[in-house]
Amino acid sequence: MSNHRQAALSLYRRSLKLALDWAVHRHLWRGQALYIRSLFEANRNIVDVRKQRALLNETEKLLETWKHPDPYCHPTAPGGSKYERNVPAHSTAREFMDSRSVCVNANVITSSATAKVLEAK
Repeated sequence: MSNHRQAALSLYRRSLKLALDWAVHRHLWRGQALYIRSLFEANRNIVDVRKQRALLNETEKLLETWKHPDPYCHPTAPGGSKYERNVPAHSTAREFMDSRSVCVNANVITSSATAKVLEAK
């Protein structure tokens, strides 16, 4: 696969993702995706290397100008709202907690020695 073809495919994917950042609903994005596809298909058969390079540079500039200030991030991806939610405790943290023999009573965390004092009263 040629260098220009790889660059065009990369720009096509980036433009689709950028359109998805701006679209509120998926059905609105689909129309934009078809329009983007038609733009890329219109310039598919250009063989002049200089013109290809100029089109790629122009598309790069367009993508930079239309870049979304707060792009969509999948919730479970890094930076998403669910990323690392309810992650199991690290093994060293569990060993540390077990060694201190922490007990939880009525939302108060006390050590086992303090718990024995409270039980004695």
